Amino acid sequence: MLNKSEEGNVVQLHQAVSELPPVQFIDLKAQQARIREDVDARIQAVLDHGAYINGPEIGELEKTLAERTGAADVVLCGNGTEALEIAMMGEGIGPGDAVFIPAFTYNATASAVMMVGATPVFVDVEEQTFNIDPEDLEAKVKAVRDAGELKAKMVVPVDLFGLPADYPAVASIAEAYGLSVLSDGAQSFGGQQDGKWVGNIAPMTATSFFPAKALGCYGDGGAIFSDSVERANIWRSIRWHGTDDTRKESVRIGTNGRMDSMQAAVVLAKLQIFDSELARRHEIAAIYNDMLAEKVQLPKAPQNTQSGWGLYSILVNDRDRVQTALKDAGIPTAIYYSQPLHQMTAFREFAPKDGLLVSESLSRRILSLPMHPYLTDGQVRHVCETLIGAI
Repeated sequence: MLNKSEEGNVVQLHQAVSELPPVQFIDLKAQQARIREDVDARIQAVLDHGAYINGPEIGELEKTLAERTGAADVVLCGNGTEALEIAMMGEGIGPGDAVFIPAFTYNATASAVMMVGATPVFVDVEEQTFNIDPEDLEAKVKAVRDAGELKAKMVVPVDLFGLPADYPAVASIAEAYGLSVLSDGAQSFGGQQDGKWVGNIAPMTATSFFPAKALGCYGDGGAIFSDSVERANIWRSIRWHGTDDTRKESVRIGTNGRMDSMQAAVVLAKLQIFDSELARRHEIAAIYNDMLAEKVQLPKAPQNTQSGWGLYSILVNDRDRVQTALKDAGIPTAIYYSQPLHQMTAFREFAPKDGLLVSESLSRRILSLPMHPYLTDGQVRHVCETLIGAI
């Protein structure tokens, strides 16, 4: 039985929690309120000039992104999946080619490989980073080479949850076996490695501006970053049906991969506040890291690598029970991803015979906590305290 002092502390705790605004997993409304005036002005500008496709916002955003990341050139496109596909098409990836991808990620990475006619080869990931395991990557590349049925052509590391993959290790393997490297940075804009921003770490980087991303639009959108202007110009042709500069003759196979001007206008508005939002994401992650250390398994960044904190994900045992307890307390969570790619129906024929043990284990234990720049310190502490109580 509690004494009066303890009862008072419990009452104060309940009052403090009840005074907190509801915790949102991602809060786009708070962000929109902050940038609404700028968004309205930019959309009005699109309505005024009427160039809804390939308006001046497209070139402005491409230039801004290139300057910000240090990439040689940037090409906007319709979404993150098209960004992957266009980059692969530009490298001539197709039937008979093996493309090595992590099994623990969103299905778009595998779908893009298959859409260009290539074969996905699933690679396991590291438990500490959730990213592609260089050791298993090299083993898979050797196996494909020794089998002789496919040509080992490309590796697509995914910067899961915002953390750049181990690109020095990947680059060493790629150089040794003649692979091109395309980064799937759909979740990692704002991340850094060895002083370079995502978009300028790998020779090619695809990203997504899906609304829930750290840098998103209000629909679908994507971009491809390149260390080569010549390569980027090929991508511009591919995204416009493979046409030449006159847009009259198709000089290569292409697609309708354009991003519209209004979506570019939204991303331009969001870029104005991105630095402050990224700084806040780091502050929130620091609170999570401090309060949850030794309570659950936390993500670990490789040396000289900083996450963009697109998501904050942990590993817990008895995940479903813990998630239910958080839900009952009014705290939203998400599971990315409940099933590794090699176990999905569409990709099962490419599954390794022995499975991928780490990817399969992560799918059973992964849990993503609320992460957005508009969480208060009190809300983050409340999430942590509730989680600790649930485990």
